[in-house]
Amino acid sequence: METTLLRSFSFLAAELSPIFLTNFLATTVLVIAAALYFHFRSKGIYLIDFTCYLPPDSLRVPTSNFIEHIEISGMHDRESVDFQTKVLERSGIGAESCMPITVHEIPPYSSLKATRNETETVLFTIVKDLLSKHKINPKSIDILVSNCSLFSPTPSITSMVINKFGFRSNIKSINLSGMGCSAGILSISLAKDLLKVHKNCLALVLSMEAVTPNGYGGRMKSMLLPNILFRMGGAAILLSNRKQDKRIAKYELQHLVRTHIGSDDEAYQSVFQQPDEAGHVGVSLSRALLRVATKALRSNMSELGPLVLPYSVQLRYAWSVICKKLWFLPSKKGIYVPNFKKALEHFCIHAGGRAVIDGIEDSLKLHKEDGEASRMTLHRFGNTSSSSVWYELCYLEAKGRLKKGNRVWQIAFGSGFKCNSAIWKCISDIDPTKRNAWSDCIHFYPTQNDTLN
Repeated sequence: METTLLRSFSFLAAELSPIFLTNFLATTVLVIAAALYFHFRSKGIYLIDFTCYLPPDSLRVPTSNFIEHIEISGMHDRESVDFQTKVLERSGIGAESCMPITVHEIPPYSSLKATRNETETVLFTIVKDLLSKHKINPKSIDILVSNCSLFSPTPSITSMVINKFGFRSNIKSINLSGMGCSAGILSISLAKDLLKVHKNCLALVLSMEAVTPNGYGGRMKSMLLPNILFRMGGAAILLSNRKQDKRIAKYELQHLVRTHIGSDDEAYQSVFQQPDEAGHVGVSLSRALLRVATKALRSNMSELGPLVLPYSVQLRYAWSVICKKLWFLPSKKGIYVPNFKKALEHFCIHAGGRAVIDGIEDSLKLHKEDGEASRMTLHRFGNTSSSSVWYELCYLEAKGRLKKGNRVWQIAFGSGFKCNSAIWKCISDIDPTKRNAWSDCIHFYPTQNDTLN
């Protein structure tokens, strides 16, 4: 038997040329080396920690103060004041939400310097808190991504932070603007892509919106809404692709799905910055906004569903679509809405307003308690734009809701129109007693009125 095998091998070796054997062996070695490389390298994107900005109590804007302020300022006529009063009283925003100091002045004062001061106050505070908490040298940060939709100064916001904290000269920094309230997840997406390319790196992501320069003084109701909803806030998020950081990280990024339906005119114009007839510049929120958001969410879900849902749920959804197409399904019943609660334990819906939260809960067939973090964030901090989903995650931590192995779905919407989703898996035991933006008031929440309404 051995003699036969040796003869066969000798025959093959004689038939094959030395060049072929050399190429074959080289290819084999390369394949094995590549397999070992991909096996041993760190593939995960880890969220080590994050910090949300907590404004001082002196910047609070109770409803009575807000109404009195717009009446005394003389910027609005009676009809505009009454409209803003009516919307604010139904908005779900509580008395603890804050606005920057210049908005408290009469009349409100807006300038490049004042806006820069607001931006520096928010970002410098949260960056310092996050880095000092983990004893991280600023020079160890490899990637810096910031997003602020309506304030894009020169030098950029990332340059402000680099100058303040002395980041090293070869840091990869990117500043995003004009991306709306969904930019927080978009920034995570960009940081993720950079971390996939550059190994053994730390990435710092900063999300905020400047309130100072964006007050609207005209009479268009659709452009008065941002005056009422938006509040001061921001978040700093520390990401890593280093294998050793997995043991100290809170979460691991499982999936990130981005959807942009801007090719549709109605969606594109649903959140639009423009001047009114009198020349006052503001951001218009159209009546079609909720319909557009629902459409964007459906598109996003169709891509996210196969990544997270059990096969049984996916098959049921596919069957309902087939039956609908073939007219087997009664028109009143409609297509089956997948139950994402079978795959995900927690939901952080962008706190864009009470109507937005209600609409998304209805679209996803969620219970009121599933939207609790979003409603309470809206009540305590208002709409903080791109950072709102981080205040919501912070709320869940402070409440002790997050357990190791739980998965969280962050859902963000923004102008364009965009819907971005991030799925995080909790990979550590979260200590609810650790101080964060909710620590001083978490025992007051959930508020009874906002839970029921």
